[in-house]
Parts: sequence; C-alpha cells; structure tokens
Amino acid sequence: MAVEGLVKAYNGRNVVDGVSFRARYGSITAVLGPNGAGKTTTIECCEGLRRPDGGQVRVLGHDPHGGNADLRARVGVMLQDGGLPNGAQAGEVIRHVAAMHDNPIPPNALLEAVGLAEQAKIRVRRLSGGQRQRLAVAAAVVGRPELVFLDEPSAGLDPHGRLALWAVIQTLRASGTAVLLTTHSMEEAERLADQIIVVHRGKVVAQGTPDELTESSSHELLFSAPPNLDLRNLGPLLPPGTTVVQRRAGSYLVSGTDSEPLDPMVIVTITAWCTRIGVTPKGLQLGRRSLEDVYLDLTGRNPDDA
Repeated sequence: MAVEGLVKAYNGRNVVDGVSFRARYGSITAVLGPNGAGKTTTIECCEGLRRPDGGQVRVLGHDPHGGNADLRARVGVMLQDGGLPNGAQAGEVIRHVAAMHDNPIPPNALLEAVGLAEQAKIRVRRLSGGQRQRLAVAAAVVGRPELVFLDEPSAGLDPHGRLALWAVIQTLRASGTAVLLTTHSMEEAERLADQIIVVHRGKVVAQGTPDELTESSSHELLFSAPPNLDLRNLGPLLPPGTTVVQRRAGSYLVSGTDSEPLDPMVIVTITAWCTRIGVTPKGLQLGRRSLEDVYLDLTGRNPDDA
C-alpha cells in the first residue's frame, strides 16, 4: 500500500496535510499519534471510507474508492464494536465471514488462537469488551487478507489476551500479509512493528524501525532516581554545554552538544552528586531512549501540545 502526499480538509483546515508512507507485504506498520493528529482520517482514506482532497492512495495497486469487489476480498478491516451483529453467536460471525473467501483460516482454529473457543456459542451482545475486540480482529483476518487494517487491536485486553492476539498478528505477517495498525500502546508498537509512522497535527513527524527511532546517542545519558530532584546544584558541576532535565517523573536526561560526545567523567559526576544527596541512580545508560520518550518528544509532553 502506498500513500503519497495525502491531504484531507474539514472546514477549511487540513487535518491530514501531506502524509506519505508505505505498508509492505510481510511487514507490520504501526501508525502512532495523539487523538486528533489525523491518523484515523488517514486510515479511513486508505480504507476507502473517505475521499482525499489531495495526494494519492493506492491499496494493492488500486484506488480504494473504485468499488472494486476483488480488492475488497483481498483486504481485511477490523470492525468497530458497533459493527458486529449483536444477535449472532461469535462462532457464527467468523464462519459467515470465512464463507465469503476462497481460502479462509479454519474458523475453529482461529477462534482457538484468539482465545474465543469457549465463547463460540455465546451471542455477541453477551461478550465482554475484550472478547468483542478479539472477535473483531478474527473477523478481519479470517479471509487471509493481503492487507489488513487493525485499529487499536489489543485495547482493553488482559495480558494473556494481548499476547494471544499479538501471536495471531505475527503469524499473519509471517504468511506475507501487510499489516497496518493504529495504537496508543508503545509496548505494542515496539513489540510488533517493523516500521513506525508518527503523525502529529496532520503531518508525519518521524518514521523508521523501532531501533532507528530509539537509536543510541553518545550525546545523551539516561538514569532513574527519585522524582523531582533539585537539579540546580548539579548543572554547574557538569562540563560546559551539558544540560540535565527530568523528562518524566523519576527519569532524567543528561545531554551534551551535537558536536561532542559526553565526557566519560559525567557518569562519575552524576554518581557522586547522587551519593552526596543520599539517592541511588539506577539504569545508567548511554543514549538508548524508549519509544515512549521519542513519541512524547515528537508530539509534546503536555496534553495541550497535542
């Protein structure tokens, strides 16, 4: 799937403003972004639910707005909760969708894989929120799609359900399917995604593999300590041009200049200062940031920034 310069406007404002990316076969692409960033509108344009105002979307080589029946059979879309038939049994839903495809995943095997085998005869309305979530994913993937859209696939699931669902998604990728998912879970993105697209205020602000986005830097040092340490006395002890800030409660970042790596003595200085004030620094590491830190740096740490 290819998205090139996608634009979508509402009330004269571009909510999607020149978004470009590709989702490749046998790969999981995760789209991240705060609420209102434009990621849902982007996906809806890709699914053919909205018509772009500019740019181009190609899904398996076709315009998703063309009404191509063959294309629809090759693409899986995760239904929102309201899209599932409340009066049908869970097993009936999967068997019905499977019957529309030439080579579906055996429904009973899929229900077992997503942890719904024991709920196969329970009507949708009586399923828990997490069970309906798993059913929606199963309905999207049962036809062995070449491309599948998954919206917050593990939202509301307990750890066991989340792991089971991740295994299904990884198996789908191994079979050659292109998976495009949106998620607010940094763990889900880091565990599953081959490529991450970060969208903010309608634009792609970063994209790459998880390792590329969190790559090590010789200009940064991370450590953990009790939150809200008074850093004013630490700054003067560090080399010129070095800064130290609390990124979030209990997580501290020491940064040097872009032209020079951190002086190795910085670690000694940090350790000595922490000892002097009676705290123990933990997790001292050079440069490796979490995906959450990268995401917050790109989209704003204050909710108002989003």
